[in-house]
Amino acid sequence: MSDSNLLTVQQHILREQLRFSGASGEFSFLLSGITLATKIIQAQVRRAGLVDVLGEHGGVNVQGEIQQKLDVIANEAIVQALTSRASVGVLASEENEEPMIVHKGDSEAKYAVVFDPLDGSSNIDVNVSVGTTFSILRRPEGAAGDNPEAWVLQPGTEQVAAGYVVYGSSTILVYSVGHGVHGFTLDPAIGAYVLSHPNMTMPDRGKYYSVNEANADSFPDKYNKYLAGLRNGQYGTKYSSRYIGSMVADFHRTLLKGGVFLYPPTADNAEGKLRLLYEANPVAFLAEQAGGVALDGKNRMLEVKPTSIHQRVPLVVGSKAEMDDFVALED
Repeated sequence: MSDSNLLTVQQHILREQLRFSGASGEFSFLLSGITLATKIIQAQVRRAGLVDVLGEHGGVNVQGEIQQKLDVIANEAIVQALTSRASVGVLASEENEEPMIVHKGDSEAKYAVVFDPLDGSSNIDVNVSVGTTFSILRRPEGAAGDNPEAWVLQPGTEQVAAGYVVYGSSTILVYSVGHGVHGFTLDPAIGAYVLSHPNMTMPDRGKYYSVNEANADSFPDKYNKYLAGLRNGQYGTKYSSRYIGSMVADFHRTLLKGGVFLYPPTADNAEGKLRLLYEANPVAFLAEQAGGVALDGKNRMLEVKPTSIHQRVPLVVGSKAEMDDFVALED
């Protein structure tokens, strides 16, 4: 990449910020906190086999899941990076039971940030890609500083920005502020995220589907009919299965290559397993911005009104053609 087309994520964010009326630089400073935290996380992920950060931490998070050591490290990195941003009023993490009030609800604090610090962390020990997801919401009109739930219990349509970082063979940040989707690869030589995937769009149709088929015996009938159609060529081509088991990595492939990613409800998780605020909404926001579609199985994901901080939902997300085929099936 020549110097003439070198564009860092910070430069890009500053340029995107001009789309907001009355831009003051606070939004770009907020996003710089997220990029800083993800650099810290990727450094720990890269060294996971060399230092004592592999394995279980010993605690159990609010989801009832055993925390990995890197879950705790990643959560602390994001919290520390964002609490220094005056524009942040509330932080909500998948790892914490309750949202955190920052700056005591100061009137200058305009944003809530919700995040999953390390999606797929159980894969760290076997060197499989993991990721971070984040969503930024504006403080609702009249929301009190001491009522953090009012800040975060907003439908995905109210997201100001959303994105993820995938820590794999390279570290890639993908984000949107509602005007397209852009990807940046971390260049370790200069320590900066550099624009590598401008104006990302999903192909109209792909050739892969991604789902944990080990649970297929308890999927609703519609999902199994759909999967059978993908496998037998009912939709014009026979699809191949690709499933990593890390949502960020599976969605990143879907974003680049098209196809569909499914996380259906099951007998054990009748309401779905993915978290609406921390996982489904950021992914849905990016998918729509890239020309794709995201549903909770029936409805547009971004229109689902959250009722609790850790609400779970099913998720079906992918290219328009695959999603049209899914919607056309009868329940």
